Amino acid sequence: MSEIRLDRIHNKYVVIAPERLFRPNLNCRNEKKNSVSLICPFCDGNEDLTPPEIFALRDNEANEPSWRTRVVPNLYKAVQVELSDISKRDGIFESIPGVGAHEILIDSPCHECDFYQLDTSAIEDWLRTMIIRIEDLKNDTRLIYLSIFKNVGINAGATQEHPHTQLLALPIMPKEEMAFLEENMRYYRSHGRGLVEDVLFNELASKKRIVVRHGNFVAFCPFASAYPFEVMIAPLTNIASLCKCSRKDVSDLSVLIKRVFESLHKQLGVFAYNLSLKMAPLNTNFENEMYMNHLDKNYRFILRITPRIYNLGGFEISTGMAINSVVPEESAKMLGGE
Repeated sequence: MSEIRLDRIHNKYVVIAPERLFRPNLNCRNEKKNSVSLICPFCDGNEDLTPPEIFALRDNEANEPSWRTRVVPNLYKAVQVELSDISKRDGIFESIPGVGAHEILIDSPCHECDFYQLDTSAIEDWLRTMIIRIEDLKNDTRLIYLSIFKNVGINAGATQEHPHTQLLALPIMPKEEMAFLEENMRYYRSHGRGLVEDVLFNELASKKRIVVRHGNFVAFCPFASAYPFEVMIAPLTNIASLCKCSRKDVSDLSVLIKRVFESLHKQLGVFAYNLSLKMAPLNTNFENEMYMNHLDKNYRFILRITPRIYNLGGFEISTGMAINSVVPEESAKMLGGE
């Protein structure tokens, strides 16, 4: 039987409709790797095929082989750090130059290794590299919001096979993120707790959708999952940004990420997915200044994994509501839930 559930974190309704699981010819699982042999610019030894690196975890000279992670400018960047952010007005229309930073973090030298195939030390290197880049990007006070995301597989919008992560910093707050800060503050003023804190409390109390816990982190299939086998990972304490994690937190999170991806691979095989990191703003501006002093008390970052095993249709695009054909409770059970 279908249900309409409210996603409290994103303030969106989701239709849970298990009957639609059996629609024909819609399964996008088990994506084939590109069989065409091409030189990969992200592979170890091909450093001359990318712009000079911004940062790398390595024990030798920059832009040489034998690195663990590597960060380079995006050749096809959406925004540019060299521009000025002076706004322009034409009547009611307003714009600013596309100022910002758009970087590529090459997750590891391994061309075909997803997280379930990496050692936890390699995942920890990936997290440490992001933390270092977050701290550095914060130094440019023009940059207000940072989007960190991964597209894996054609159905998730990937154009490069080698596993990589994108960091895109903007001088403005996206409207959806502003809406979350506002709703989170309203909730905090009413309850003395943040939204994610209470969502986690209820998920842990019900135990129906918990996938795995480790250290200070828990992975769960959200009550109003927008995608089949969607998994969220969040800290059990108020940690507003990845860069606020201790060394032990980073180590524990690495173990949990590997376990989650091992479970997802066991159920889905090779699958397309998007991964995103939702965390506190980089810096303060006129939009978010009234919320920034409270983030250590009411904000928790979230790592969200959304498998893209079915295509979106007209209903999703026209309404902004998702239809999920796999009940989250069943997803958690299949992923080895507690």
